[in-house]
Amino acid sequence: MTDTNLTLDAPVERSSLSEGFRGLRDALPVMLGFVPFALVLGSQAAQKGLSPIEVPLMTGLNFAGGSEFAAVELWTSPPHVLLIVGITLLVNSRHFLMGAALAPLMRHLPKRKAFSALFFMCDESWAIGLADGRKTGSRLSLGYYMGAAISLYLTWVVFTGVGALAGPVLGDVRRFGFDMAFPAVFLVMLAGMWKGVSAARPWLVSLVVGAATYLLVPGAWYVPVGALSGVAAAYYWAKPS
Repeated sequence: MTDTNLTLDAPVERSSLSEGFRGLRDALPVMLGFVPFALVLGSQAAQKGLSPIEVPLMTGLNFAGGSEFAAVELWTSPPHVLLIVGITLLVNSRHFLMGAALAPLMRHLPKRKAFSALFFMCDESWAIGLADGRKTGSRLSLGYYMGAAISLYLTWVVFTGVGALAGPVLGDVRRFGFDMAFPAVFLVMLAGMWKGVSAARPWLVSLVVGAATYLLVPGAWYVPVGALSGVAAAYYWAKPS
């Protein structure tokens, strides 16, 4: 009986493992893009007085690069905790919409697995998982998603720590052009999600509204305003005529 169970279970384990490696393979280019950007963040955080232990602790618990850059920019001694928390919540508010977009693909998962997967969600793992789920059907492959998401998570946490260690030696690493890595990664992601001009209209609305808000309104309001305007535009154009 034991041998039979092992035989029946083995293909499932191999399938999950192969899906994990498939996710890792697809995330590899993004992981390489993470490295210079993580070094920039770690270096900046070290210059603000955060230790090589505190930096990966911050990035591991929060795992959202935009809000971490905002928090480091606002960091003082002593820190204005409520201001930093408020800006972090504001910048991360896009995750509400991202999670809602993934939810229909995760209905087959138990809640404990779905919530665990969402902890590792960032812009890049969300885009990779969403694109694969829509391409292969209406279900998110948990093995594939976690293979991509955990790889990105570990890359980000490890290299922000390396940046904190190397920052005092290298100085401002932005002079090497490292800060251009993240925009390049996003352009590649957008190219992979391109479905034509008509489907891209909400992107354009989000871009224009977000840019105008950035220029006219202080703070990080351009993030939720841009995201919500894109959602509203997508809803408008998706309505039957």
